[in-house]
Amino acid sequence: MHTKTVLITGASRGIGAALARRFAAAGYNLVLNCAHSKDTLEALAADLKNTCAVNCICCLGDIGDFSFVKEMIQTASDTFGGIDILINNAGIASIGLLTDMDIEDWNRILSTNLTSVFSTCRCAVPCMVHNKQGKIINISSVWGIVGASCEVAYSACKGGVNAFTRALAKELAPSNIQVNAIACGVIDTDMNACFSPEERRELEDEIPAGRYGTPEEVAELAFSLAAGHSYLTGQVITLDGGWI
Repeated sequence: MHTKTVLITGASRGIGAALARRFAAAGYNLVLNCAHSKDTLEALAADLKNTCAVNCICCLGDIGDFSFVKEMIQTASDTFGGIDILINNAGIASIGLLTDMDIEDWNRILSTNLTSVFSTCRCAVPCMVHNKQGKIINISSVWGIVGASCEVAYSACKGGVNAFTRALAKELAPSNIQVNAIACGVIDTDMNACFSPEERRELEDEIPAGRYGTPEEVAELAFSLAAGHSYLTGQVITLDGGWI
């Protein structure tokens, strides 16, 4: 029986690490990427190899660099025979006024959050089309739906990811490849650790569910999309406790 392979970008911590643990628990081969946290990523991979007895390779590099992405997916193909599930999770945030943002910051955020999704899909899709099956799951944000003040670049990128998801799903549906996105609300990760206890309580009060989401909840939804739902494609699924 073919052991499926999942590629997870931004896998060293938070949602990415939770995704890696969930798929490892199900016995998937893992291709884990991050840009900077080499020791953290390798420690996670070693733990998953030990506890779940899975095959795992780490690919450290800038997901916004097309040449790196091409090399990473080639390495995955050489090692495991291809990518069955692609999860685009890598992302960076930037909070501040548009008038304080320079073009270098804009390009950096766009490269990491949106161009990376093009690059991974561009390199992984041909093998999926050949095999007549595959799953692409893009980790997005509610800010890509409604926008956030002082997060123009991040919101624009996630809006782009949502539109990219819907368009690519139509293109790939005849090849039995499903493309969906998870638009996350406030998830309890390092990215949202900037809030003071008082700010956190105020934000939790705004969320009908009364709490932040967990990385494990995102991972469980992503795993469900990856493991089945062959007729579900082109959807941006909001996971936000009823917030937006």
